[in-house]
Amino acid sequence: MTAHRTTSGCPVHLGTTDLIDPAFYSSGDPHREWAALRGLDTLSWTQVDADRGFWSVVEFADTEHVLRTTADFTSERGTMLELLGMDDPAGGQQLVVTDPPRHTIMQARLKKALALKTVDKQRDMIRGLVLELIEPLGDGGVFDFAQAMIDMPMSVTGTMIGLPRSDWPWLIRATTACIAADDPEYQDPGGKEATLAAAHRELFAYFQDLVSFRRDQLGDDLLSALISTRFEGRHMSPGEIVANCYSLLLGANVTTPHAPNYVMAEFIESGVLQDWAAHPEVGATAVEEALRWSSPVNHMLRYATRDLELHGTPIAAGDAVVVWIGSANRDEREFPDAGRFDIRRKPNKHLAFGIGPHYCVGHSVARITIRTLFEELLKGFEDFRPAGKPERMVSNFVSGYKHVPITARRRTGTR
Repeated sequence: MTAHRTTSGCPVHLGTTDLIDPAFYSSGDPHREWAALRGLDTLSWTQVDADRGFWSVVEFADTEHVLRTTADFTSERGTMLELLGMDDPAGGQQLVVTDPPRHTIMQARLKKALALKTVDKQRDMIRGLVLELIEPLGDGGVFDFAQAMIDMPMSVTGTMIGLPRSDWPWLIRATTACIAADDPEYQDPGGKEATLAAAHRELFAYFQDLVSFRRDQLGDDLLSALISTRFEGRHMSPGEIVANCYSLLLGANVTTPHAPNYVMAEFIESGVLQDWAAHPEVGATAVEEALRWSSPVNHMLRYATRDLELHGTPIAAGDAVVVWIGSANRDEREFPDAGRFDIRRKPNKHLAFGIGPHYCVGHSVARITIRTLFEELLKGFEDFRPAGKPERMVSNFVSGYKHVPITARRRTGTR
């Protein structure tokens, strides 16, 4: 890493281009790079090509500031490095790429539908789906834990949206392809761009048809909530409903699977699971630590709306700014002994779900699902052992594992 001086005389540290490379997150060590960047006295700049580059925000306080301050850092041009330098066509229609005050109005009905009290009534449904997913673990053979977890958010969110169960398998693959189009396992023969184009086209067509069909058959599900939502004196347009159905599925697929996958991939032989099983009262703090440690949403992209300064660094209006959530959640200034996985950690104000206006609307569903998973997993099984090498997902957006082969024994008297 080197530094040069701009025409203003301000030093700018040059970051590594590895940070944009999806393969870096499957075979490299981003935490080592982020730790080095946290030691700098300015932000670092990564020049991607002749026309595109971005500032890296790696400290907790700076990340929190960027995500909270929507007037200075807009999400409407796009939130993923995949779209760096391009305007997101869903800007202003999809919650994740809409700024307040419009975002606040659009979000209100969905936020109510996904509030803790409402989701708490779904616990029995969630528990049943979780038990179904982990049942094969008791058969005595090798169980790909990560693949079961990748299926889990569709089981829960698909049920809550009201999606036909027969459609879940291809929806899982299509939504995963949208966040990991660089991964050979999810990439179509035509390559990354063809994979993304096909996945987006198929998903949006699917939801357009579903919305048309369901307009006259409203119920208590999330899709009905979107269809009946009124804001700005009107109902959401079909395009807005479709964009937000897509966003809900994508958000669930990114966050829910990977906290459990990290625990199983990295701590299966550490004694953590035995400790957790022996002390179920730590369930709430353990889940929060799993979320902090995994930081499933790897980054969020914003654009500066005006000339400003952040962390001693002048930033020009229009500059791209990337907050690295995984780095912020290992910042030693915020988390004492940040490099230690501690299922009793308190306080634990991690940013795995973001912060500010764009705080993940589905956080209650994700938390309840993950906690229910570990309750049933640790109550029903023991003697967890690795049965092969875990494999990371090839993506710069989602931080997670795609394969975690394990074995376990069913606890006596649990069947």
